[in-house]
Amino acid sequence: MFTGSHVAIVTPFRKGRVDEKALGDLIEFQIVNGTNGIVPCGTTGESATLSHEEHDRVVALTVEAVRRRVPVIAGTGSNSTDEAIMLTKHAKAAGADGALLITPYYNKPTQEGLFLHYKAVAEAVDIPLILYNIPGRTGVNMAPATVARLAKIRNIVATKEGAGSLPQVSEILQACGGRMTVLSGDDALTLPMMAVGAKGVITVTANIVPADMSAMVAAFLAGRQEEARSLHYKLYPLFTALFYETNPIPVKTALAMMGKIDGELRLPLCPMSAEPREKLAQAMKDYGLI
Repeated sequence: MFTGSHVAIVTPFRKGRVDEKALGDLIEFQIVNGTNGIVPCGTTGESATLSHEEHDRVVALTVEAVRRRVPVIAGTGSNSTDEAIMLTKHAKAAGADGALLITPYYNKPTQEGLFLHYKAVAEAVDIPLILYNIPGRTGVNMAPATVARLAKIRNIVATKEGAGSLPQVSEILQACGGRMTVLSGDDALTLPMMAVGAKGVITVTANIVPADMSAMVAAFLAGRQEEARSLHYKLYPLFTALFYETNPIPVKTALAMMGKIDGELRLPLCPMSAEPREKLAQAMKDYGLI
């Protein structure tokens, strides 16, 4: 259901508030440049520091701005199952096409707890759901066997895999037997993951170069492997530069350098330090973005 390059879009702020005009402009920039889907209120969207009211507004605004031109996949995950259900219900009511749910962070649930968490959301809200596994940020890894159990639930349709392990991706695809779409959760591993069967990416890098990210994924899916490989190596310096510090600090800094947003972050995230910022600026110059 969800294939291609989907941007994990930033949430622009200005003077402490969501900058709705800038968000609308970013969405238009993405669609004009071929992005296959918009993912608001994910980790890159600083969902952890959005109030419930802001979260709901960002999802609704995204749906309004997109106008059904591409799918909207709302980030609705939480380390509280009840809260995840609440956010997912709002996403459906707002008109989102799907919801992305990160594994519950800090709690460190067992594999059975992860299964029951996602099962509860799936039973409570009839909307296509995408699992999101990123143990480096949550403290828990969702095992391929758990993903395979969840793949049997009708409205759990995909997983964003960010564990950084190609063997784990292979195990998921093998265990699910075609019932689960796998999307990359690591920009630098998108092409290798697609080589073993992934169908696209939910990407940070597309915030600044949507056309090239979309072109790389589309080329591989169309069987143009050399073209995809060439784009991978063109993009690779950005894949590195956008993670010099914790995401989304570098990507918001990059968008500010491009004049697209203010670059404001919410504590505990803070402005990028001088040396990594200089290296990021050089990578942006080398790419022709600034």
